[in-house]
Amino acid sequence: MSGATVQVGNVEIPGRVFLAPLAGFTDLPFRQICRKLGAAYAVAEMVASQKHLRESRKSQERFSLGSESYPRAIQLLGSDPVDLADTARYAVQCGAQIVDFNCGCPAKKVCSVECGSALLKDEALVEKLLKALTEAVDVPVTLKYRLGWDAEHINALNIAAIAQEAGIKMLVLHGRTREQGFKGEVDYQRIAEVKASVDIPVIANGDIDSVEKAEAVLAQIGADGIMIGRAAIGNPWIFSQINDKLDGRIPQAPSKSQLIETIGEHLQLHFSFYEKEKGLKTIRKHLSGYFKRLDLCPTLLTDLYSVTDPIQLEKNVELLLRDNLD
Repeated sequence: MSGATVQVGNVEIPGRVFLAPLAGFTDLPFRQICRKLGAAYAVAEMVASQKHLRESRKSQERFSLGSESYPRAIQLLGSDPVDLADTARYAVQCGAQIVDFNCGCPAKKVCSVECGSALLKDEALVEKLLKALTEAVDVPVTLKYRLGWDAEHINALNIAAIAQEAGIKMLVLHGRTREQGFKGEVDYQRIAEVKASVDIPVIANGDIDSVEKAEAVLAQIGADGIMIGRAAIGNPWIFSQINDKLDGRIPQAPSKSQLIETIGEHLQLHFSFYEKEKGLKTIRKHLSGYFKRLDLCPTLLTDLYSVTDPIQLEKNVELLLRDNLD
């Protein structure tokens, strides 16, 4: 892991390469795998702040931090200051040492209820929400957001100033607007401008999908760290490879035995965390990600998905990998 650290209020993150919260992917088992392979920090999937949703199975899974490595973080989604403050306190009770607030999700179903990146259209409300969060808990509160709603309404600098004044201890900025979604070029220069404008750590996010890109982004914009999202799906080894490069070592691709061992451990953690039926269903997207990254034929997954016993699935995956990996 990279020797440099990131200071977030009174919490020290032991590295500069982070795993982004990804709905449907960054559950506890996947975070554990990524941390073992070099992610210095990982944020749980965003969870809705409405109190009546708190006891749902999905929310409880997202609040579950288990024995996750320090520092542990939960991301909240919402637009009501009272709900957010109450849920932030609950997150701390669940073991969160950092509370993150989502002003970046571009999903239509999120923005349609004026949450996620839709909040960027109302700076006064953002200020109110951030103050409610920082006043509610003693742990550091951080903000993940985007450049703005669209190209005509770029307000990343304004939001950064509001956040710092409200007591936010770290910014994670995705260098696209909500309108762009995940398409088009990431504007790293605007992230650099935000970094130059505040005294708190700024983490660069967006299309950092290789060792070379990670090194270039850090050198180009002077960010305190980088956050990797979609590029980690099926490829948790990206963290150790980037750390190798940042520490002056030659990045190493995982060996066949390391691939098999990691995927096997991921399956074991997954089935220990989820009930059988849900575990068999939710592991499919992870297996699909691994197969895609390893350039394995997706048709090989068909038989795997028909298996109804987790232990048998683990054995079948291992045999398939041994037979098909070079």
